Formats: sequence, C-alpha cells, structure tokens
Amino acid sequence: MNPKNEFTELYQTHIHRPGADKLLEYLTSKNSDFFTAPASTMFHGDYDCGLVTHSVDVYHCLCDYLSRSRCISHYNMKYSDETIAIAALLHDLCKINCYKKYMRNQKNDMGEWEQVSAFKFEDPEPYGHGEKSVFLIGKFLRLTNEEAYAIRYHMGFSGGEDPRNVGKAFDKYPLAFALHVADMEAAHYVDDKVELEIETE
Repeated sequence: MNPKNEFTELYQTHIHRPGADKLLEYLTSKNSDFFTAPASTMFHGDYDCGLVTHSVDVYHCLCDYLSRSRCISHYNMKYSDETIAIAALLHDLCKINCYKKYMRNQKNDMGEWEQVSAFKFEDPEPYGHGEKSVFLIGKFLRLTNEEAYAIRYHMGFSGGEDPRNVGKAFDKYPLAFALHVADMEAAHYVDDKVELEIETE
C-alpha cells in the first residue's frame, strides 16, 4: 500500500471527532501539498512524498513503543486509537507548503559537476514547528491537552526549545515523550529504509 493510501486508511479508521472530515479534505485539496511534499531538505524523507511517508512511519513507531509492557504497566501510557493516530499522523502538518524544488550543482561519482533537483525551505506562515502544527490542526478539530503538548514538543530537546519547558512537558504528558521517541526512530532508522544489522550469537 502506498503511503497516501495507508495514511488515509489509518486516518479514516481511527480519527472521528468533529472536524476530522474537513481536515482530511484540506490535506487532499489543491491548497495542501501534504501528500507530495518531502519531510526535509536534506535529511530524513528528503524526497517526493517524504512527509506522508514519515507521518505513517511515526504512527507505526509510536504504536510499537506504546505496546511495551513497561509503558503500560509502569508509566500508565494508555491512549485511545484516535489519540495515537492524531498525534502521529498530524504532528508535522507545519511542513505543508514549505518546500520548493530547485536545481543546484553537485559533483557526481566521477567528480564532475551536474545539476540535480533539490528542495529549499520557505515557510509562508512562520509560526514555529510543533506549535504551528497544533495551530493548523486546531482550525479543524479540537485537541486534548495531552495531544496538543505531544505535538507541540515532539522535537524534544533538539528543537531549540527551552529545555526546562521540554522536560516539564515530558513529565506532565508522557505521550509527548513517546511521540518524540517515535519521531526520532522514524527519522533516523525507518524513513529512508535503513536496514539495521542485528548481530546474532
């Protein structure tokens, strides 16, 4: 199943609160490039459809993380399917309409210069990162406090935030930490299909 179809299926299966249909309608409209945009300019998901691919990858990573017995029994991380889907699938809406294609010079394997397609970041609505995603989602559907904090602080300590606020958010809303872990796992190990070699005895 391609990422767009998987995203849509997960979204329609799990997200049902008022406004959900309107938000999906916006994501699929000509006013949004969510399903074709990259997730970054040169890091994870720096290719066409990288953003939706990353969003689906984060969903699966978050589900796996929250299924750990320790998360359930020790940390009481018990969330509805809807909350998990909202946090994971929508955490990076801030990247919609921010990446533009252009041509740049790059040396190939032979050491010769050639023009290659690349992306540059130009945010038409500079409202931050996690907070911008919360803002955009809020135009369509109401988030719970935990969902909003999780999306707001999904970059964790690497997002240029006041570390005291990040720590407080993680302490108060464990979903924020879980989403951060899932986001990092997807970005570093899954989005570009990096195969991890597991040593066996």
